[in-house]
Amino acid sequence: MKNIIFILGVVLLVSCTSKTILEKPTDLIPKDTMVLLLTDLYIAKSAFNEKNTNNERKINYVPLVYNKYLIDSTRFSSSNYYYTSKLEEYNLIFKEVNERLALKKTQLEETVRNQLLDPERENQ
Repeated sequence: MKNIIFILGVVLLVSCTSKTILEKPTDLIPKDTMVLLLTDLYIAKSAFNEKNTNNERKINYVPLVYNKYLIDSTRFSSSNYYYTSKLEEYNLIFKEVNERLALKKTQLEETVRNQLLDPERENQ
């Protein structure tokens, strides 16, 4: 009995691999577009609880991002799932997304700082 359990355990461990091979979707979103898309999706999702110019909250901006890139949620999901099976590529994508978000944050902080220092500049 112990031998059977041991053999099943070894077979189970050998059969499990971390390299799942997925078939590339026919409508795969290219990596460079995926970086831009994910950057915009993070911004859109983070804006959900923020007030917009009409003082409204809880607005879902994700469909606007999908429209911007002319995709639907199904295409995004299949592409995202494919990239998650290739962790090295996905990590590179996310590294670039983080760099873009950090750059946007720095630019926004600089704009706000400039407006606070020189409020008349906004009216010109």
